[in-house]
Formats: sequence, structure tokens, C-alpha cells
Amino acid sequence: MAKYIINGGKPLQGSLAVQGAKNSVLPLFAAALLTDEKVRIHNCPDLADVTNMGKILRSLGAEVERHGNTIEISGETLISYEIPCRLARELRSSIFLLGSVLGRMKRAKVAYPGGCDIGLRPINLHLKALSELNVRIVEKYGYIYCDATQMRGANLTLDYPSVGATENVMLLAALSEGVTTLSNAAREPEIVDLQNFLNKMGAKIDGAGTPFIKIEGVPKLSGVEYTTMPDRIVAGTYLIAGAICGGELTLTGANAEHLRSLISKLIKSGCKITSNDDNITIISEGRPKAFDNIETQPYPGFPTDLQAQMTALSAIAEGTTIITENIFETRFKYIPELIKMGAKIKVKDKHAVVEGIPRLKGAELAAMDLRGGASLVLAGLNARETTIINDVQHIERGYENFEINLTALGADILKV
Repeated sequence: MAKYIINGGKPLQGSLAVQGAKNSVLPLFAAALLTDEKVRIHNCPDLADVTNMGKILRSLGAEVERHGNTIEISGETLISYEIPCRLARELRSSIFLLGSVLGRMKRAKVAYPGGCDIGLRPINLHLKALSELNVRIVEKYGYIYCDATQMRGANLTLDYPSVGATENVMLLAALSEGVTTLSNAAREPEIVDLQNFLNKMGAKIDGAGTPFIKIEGVPKLSGVEYTTMPDRIVAGTYLIAGAICGGELTLTGANAEHLRSLISKLIKSGCKITSNDDNITIISEGRPKAFDNIETQPYPGFPTDLQAQMTALSAIAEGTTIITENIFETRFKYIPELIKMGAKIKVKDKHAVVEGIPRLKGAELAAMDLRGGASLVLAGLNARETTIINDVQHIERGYENFEINLTALGADILKV
């Protein structure tokens, strides 16, 4: 397995273009199956998760071709409604395909999905929502069997604003008979991106970005050409890298509105941040101040996908930070690795108390999941001496050319 070797202490300087959003591209891939016409999606990052989703689409009979950062998908030859077990277990986002496969084929068979081991991510919210659209669901032998031949629009309310469940309802209801209203919907920018994509295909969806979404079913959707939104979590990770390393870093193709909860905290810590329509610049000089409290919440609250990176920054901040993880119950698994670097962190239940020290020290570490692994890279960029991070395949599920980009900004990081 590949590893990163990092010699910390180098400030970051320069400009970096932000990749397309993985968490948007994957549901857009699913949406592409709702038409038998060709779909062209631009700004697709070259990541293992994107590749795996392409493999799943091909297994269903779709044609998927990559041309640089553009991917063309044709669902005209779709022949199967069974999502293979071996592929579904590699990719949590395969669950998005339930809504789109049902919308197109009226039946679906899918294995329970996999992905990062960061705690329970029950799909009961998805299944309950689909059942309220009159989808018949049977679970047996590790598979989910769905029949949507009698599907129809409905008024439903999610028990929790789940991103995946919201997207599945949008995907299925887009081609369902009647009108569907969804209350307590997730509000993430990726939901808005999916709405824009579907509407460009001919869907009639309104309200994405609010807790209330209305979907008026249409009989057919058409092919489309679309550019994916920038990845707000990747952008946030690089902003935190700028804060932990010092220097001046500009992110191009980034949307500051998607990162208001992070930017406000970085400014309070002493960083100088400016932004315009699609650029964000961070200037960090000296040791940052502690954050007092960071509490993860559904959007527009502080994102759970940036919690680990902010813990790494808190570990070298001046003062004490209390971090509360409300979304995933085992998302502190990376903290013992930070402690190996000298971080002073105590964990109890869903809270981590971080007492900042001036600088971390190098150690040999293991990345256990995507965002926790990214936090170790940020910690290594700060640390004295050398840090070795093993199992970086987890990190590369979400960050395209991570070590190449950091090297271009002045970091001393090598992949071997």
C-alpha cells in the first residue's frame, strides 16, 4: 500500500483550483440513469469512488466514458436492475442508485452499501421514504429488493435531514406519477446541484436548499450537459491546511457561501480571509487561537466532514477547544494517531477536549478513513521531523492529486 512521507514546517504559498465535488458527482451519475439519452458531466474528479460508481453503472448496462475531467454516460443500453454486491460494498454512495434504478427500471436489487468505517449510517431513512412513495421493499440475505411498479407521489417527512434519503426521494419522484412534497429535507449545496441537474434534464423540482422540496413527476427526462459544483470539503481542507502551515493560499473555483461556518471560525482564530465570486484567499501568520467550541450539525451548521481537520488545527492552537461530533458516533477513531504526535486530546462519548500545543512531532501513522486520514496529513505538515502516513488509499477516495497539489504549494510531501 502507498504511503505519504511528510517533512513539516513549510508555509503554503500560491494558488490552487478546487476539484469538482465528489459528493455531488456521485448522485449526478445516478441521475444520469433516469434518461436513455447521453449525459455529459464536466468537472468530475479522478477518484476511486467516482471510478467505482462508473463500474456499477456499466454493470447495469450503461456506457461510461471519461475524457479528462468530463464523463459521458449513456443509459440507452440499461439492461439490469441489480447492483452487484462486490461493488456496492466498496461504495456507500451506491445507495443513491436505488431511487434512479427504480425510477427507470421500476425494480431494484442492491446489497447493503459500504464505504468508510465511521460508525452506523442506517439506510432505514431511505427505505422508509421510498415505501411512502408506494415502493414495495423486502430485505433478505443481505440484499434489498424493491418494486416500484405502483409508485406514486406522496407527502412525506424525513425523521432526520439525511442527504442520501433526500436525494433518493428526488431521483425516484422525478419520474413518479403525481406530486411529491418532502419536509425536513437536507439543505446541503449538493442537493441544490442535483436539483439543478435534474431540472436541466426536464424535471420539475423546487425548494432544494430549504427544508421543503416539491417534486412534480414528469413522464420522461432528456440528456444534458452540466458542470459539477466545486468540492466544499476539499476547499475547506486546504483552507485549514493554510491555517495550520501559515502563509498565503488562494483557492480558485471555490464557493465561500458553502463554507461560511468554517470561514467564520478561521477568522476568529486569527486568519485573514477574503473572497469574491469564485476565489477564497487565506493569510495565516503566527499561531492560531483556539476555537472554544466546534459542534457538527447538518448544513448550514459545521460539517462533520471537516471535524477531523479542525481537530488537527486545534491541536496546535493557543488555548483549549471542545469538539462535539453529533453526526457519526465513531468519527474520533483518528485521534489516537494525533496523540502519537504529541497532541493533548481527551475523548468522552461524543466530545473531544483539545489542549493546543505549539507544534506536533513526526510519527508513523495509519489513515483509517477519508477525513481522519486528511487530518493526519495536515498534522504532518505542521510537525517537527518526519511523519509517515500509511494506507493513504482511504485519503485518495476524496482528494485528487493531494500530495501533488500540496507540493506545488510548497509542502514537503512525497508519495511512495
